[in-house]
Amino acid sequence: MHRLIAFSELDTILKKLSPMTILTNSSMPVREKVYEHLKAALLSGRFSPGERLTEEHLAEELGVSRTPVREAFHKLETEGLIKPLETRGFVASRDTRDEVEELFEIRSILEGYALRVICERISESVLQELEGYVERADEALKKRRIDEVFKWNTKFHDVLHGLISEKRRLHRQMVSMRKYVLRYRRDTLQYPDGGKTAVEGHRKILLALRLKDPDLCERIMREHIRKAKEDALQSLFGNA
Repeated sequence: MHRLIAFSELDTILKKLSPMTILTNSSMPVREKVYEHLKAALLSGRFSPGERLTEEHLAEELGVSRTPVREAFHKLETEGLIKPLETRGFVASRDTRDEVEELFEIRSILEGYALRVICERISESVLQELEGYVERADEALKKRRIDEVFKWNTKFHDVLHGLISEKRRLHRQMVSMRKYVLRYRRDTLQYPDGGKTAVEGHRKILLALRLKDPDLCERIMREHIRKAKEDALQSLFGNA
């Protein structure tokens, strides 16, 4: 089973597994390093949807043989991150409207249940930490610093995820699903009112947590993710 990558780790992983260092880290086999590197690159948006990926080019870039790149391609294809061309090579996947909608719906179920669990154990100090991230995101939004909004919103969810890390099965599924969904969040935050909707949603989540109402927490989180889904669909596909 492959180690799951938290979304906040993607940039770090890309730096650590850069072409200059990919062969110098002896902590994991080359095939695993190539797989982790390409997966992180795909999830972080380095490769645009529809961009062609070839064994030869990536093997040369990473300074490895074509075999670990080929093995990584097969794994990434099963995960839906790349798709084979009729001719040679692969392309970074471009999800359909139905696929994007499905991703967000699954995430809303997982995150809703998780917040139900979290509300019964969260401390005042963690609530204050979360409130700080919301305020920083709000300040960044007022200055139209979208990357900072994305950063603080991501930290908000990172903290929540950390509170259920001992529930390994749930945590693993949440982290995995979130990585796929967050490919679209940076763009949707730039959609009219997208950032504002995200910040307001986090304020509602905080209120529900302070009330320690499990039903309310689950409902608010599902609503939050579904609004993100609406922004993503509008941003990616318009009114089609």
